[in-house]
Amino acid sequence: MGGPSSSTSGAGEPETRRTEEVPDGTEVGEKLVSHSPALPLSPSRSVPAEAAGTRLDSFLAAILTGTSRARIQRAIASGDILVNDRMVKASYKVRAGDCVQLELPEAAPLEAAPEPIPLEIVYEDDELIVIDKPAGMVVHPGAGVNSGTLANALVYHFGQLSQSCSAVRPGIVHRLDAGTSGLIVVAKSDRAHLNLAEQFEMRQVFKGYVALVYGRVTASEGRIEAPIGRHPRSRVKMAVRSAGQGRPALTLYRVRERLREFTLLELEPKTGRTHQIRVHLAYIKHPVVGDSTYDCGRANAIKNSRLRASITRLGRPFLHAAQLAFTHPTSGESLSFTAPLPAELQEFLEIARAAE
Repeated sequence: MGGPSSSTSGAGEPETRRTEEVPDGTEVGEKLVSHSPALPLSPSRSVPAEAAGTRLDSFLAAILTGTSRARIQRAIASGDILVNDRMVKASYKVRAGDCVQLELPEAAPLEAAPEPIPLEIVYEDDELIVIDKPAGMVVHPGAGVNSGTLANALVYHFGQLSQSCSAVRPGIVHRLDAGTSGLIVVAKSDRAHLNLAEQFEMRQVFKGYVALVYGRVTASEGRIEAPIGRHPRSRVKMAVRSAGQGRPALTLYRVRERLREFTLLELEPKTGRTHQIRVHLAYIKHPVVGDSTYDCGRANAIKNSRLRASITRLGRPFLHAAQLAFTHPTSGESLSFTAPLPAELQEFLEIARAAE
């Protein structure tokens, strides 16, 4: 941990499925994605006795007319389809009385329209672009967000972008949560896109994050290894689940600085699960400062009124993708980038230090 190297794997894994922009630094490399219409929404279906023993994907293909088997399989893999509140494989043989739950996001728009949104370009050549994304910017349209995204800005500023993931996600190889700032790589060509997606898949991309968390983390460094899946009661949240209900996830961390109320951490997610860093840190009782989704009201426990007010004003998680390193898809050159803390995070950190 602490810096890129050829043997260091990074945050993210390639996806051949469609996932909504939920926003951790959660990243996934992406290959070709089919943007067929969303599956029909239905809270649950009970498996009748005559369907017992049928593969789950076959059972659903028979009742969801007009929806391809591949689309159903992607939805199962991404956790948008559960059986008895559990993630299962497409090959799962349904049993009579099984409760099959379908709660899927809306279909993404057909394309990202160009919008003159300013971008902080860290690096650009004929094959790729590295952007320092601000907090609050969703990476691509989808699930009710049709404008103001990084994809909209990319279409406006660059004439050539990879279309490997269709016009709705031009050049998008991996993602950051909307509330997370920092480095993200974008492909201009399809060959660059496929190469970068493979690097994510092979864990050859290094991504380093900085986070300020509640409480004093006692260990100087450590690892959080716990499966992550959809929250059993909230479709907008993820949670640490048992092995059968979540996918393996590993995050490494190291303490950079300890303060009275907080700890500044450097993090390296070895896998790319949705909300991974935020969920893992909440799991060890040190949620990210400013993360209203997972902080369990920790801001209210801060005794210093100025600090409490500053957290409210911050209005975003203190989570920043500060490092990115990968191999150039055509030249083979090792590329490494850093992005300093944005002004609002640096300002809050100074306020927290002054409160010591």
